Amino acid sequence: MNTVTAPRVAPARWADRTGRTVLAVDAVATLGAFATGIPLVLDAADEHVLTEFWRTTAYLVFAGLFTLLAVAPRKQRGLWELILVHKIAVTGFALIVIDKPAAVLTAAIDGVLVLTVVAAYVLCRGWQAWRPGQLDRP
Repeated sequence: MNTVTAPRVAPARWADRTGRTVLAVDAVATLGAFATGIPLVLDAADEHVLTEFWRTTAYLVFAGLFTLLAVAPRKQRGLWELILVHKIAVTGFALIVIDKPAAVLTAAIDGVLVLTVVAAYVLCRGWQAWRPGQLDRP
């Protein structure tokens, strides 16, 4: 059976560069969030220290994820979508509990991340990672 696939169309150089830059900015900003979390861990009550540590080190994971996407945006099958699911869920939950402490700030920050990741996904054509053979290409 002969399968016909649509031709791969690379993003314009400016779009790819812009999308990667947006992701790099997200990575650096997330490292900033990690740095602001360190005092929270050090000052946390005993019953919350592990939760604060987990939350703070998760910033390092997200900084790494943003960096992986910035380096190879069309080689990361599923990574875009996992980040978006998380950021949309956090934003949505923050909006549901908007009267709780830090909910407005969380909704704003994660909402901006949703917008920047979607913009980078479109600019870099992140969906192309799902094309057959895409991960095998140099």
